[in-house]
Amino acid sequence: MTKVKIDKEKCIECGTCVNICPEGFEIKGGKSSVKNPDAECVDEAVDACPVQAISKE
Repeated sequence: MTKVKIDKEKCIECGTCVNICPEGFEIKGGKSSVKNPDAECVDEAVDACPVQAISKE
């Protein structure tokens, strides 16, 4: 299983990850949250994060 992390300190609540990959991310409590780390679009969302708040291991 893929491990995806969101740095809540860096997250600026822009919603880019959710727009690109709604299967993988959601907004919870004003910050992005990982919903499905194995969604096919996760890599694209990681690359698109404007503040590099998402990392993948």
